[in-house]
Amino acid sequence: MHSKNGDPEKVIFNMTEFCIAYSTAPDQKVAETIAKALVEHKLAACVNIINNMKSIYFWKNNLQADNEVILIIKTQHKLVAKLEEKLQEIHPYECPCLIYLPILGGSSAYLDWLKAETSS
Repeated sequence: MHSKNGDPEKVIFNMTEFCIAYSTAPDQKVAETIAKALVEHKLAACVNIINNMKSIYFWKNNLQADNEVILIIKTQHKLVAKLEEKLQEIHPYECPCLIYLPILGGSSAYLDWLKAETSS
C-alpha cells in the first residue's frame, strides 16, 4: 500500500479500538436513513450500502427469502452500545441483524480519519 506521493503507507494493527458493524435493511431508503443517522450522530465514520442481497432464514417458524440491503458500518469499538441503541430506534425490523467484526489493522491515515469522524 502506498500513499499518493509514492511513499509506503504506515499500517497500524490494533485489535480493539475499531470495528465494522454489519447490518441489513429492507430497502435502499431505510438503509440510507440509518446510514445518515449513524454518521450524523458520529456513531460511524462511514457506512457502505450494498444493494441486491438475498437473505434466506427462518422467522417465527416460517422460511423467509427476502431481498435486503447490506450496511457495512465503520466505527470505534467504544461506540457499539450507542450505535446499537440508535439502530434499534430507527430500524423497522423487530430483530435487526447487527454483528461486530474487529478491524485488525489498516492504513494509519484511514484509521486516524475514522477516529476523528467518530469523536465528539
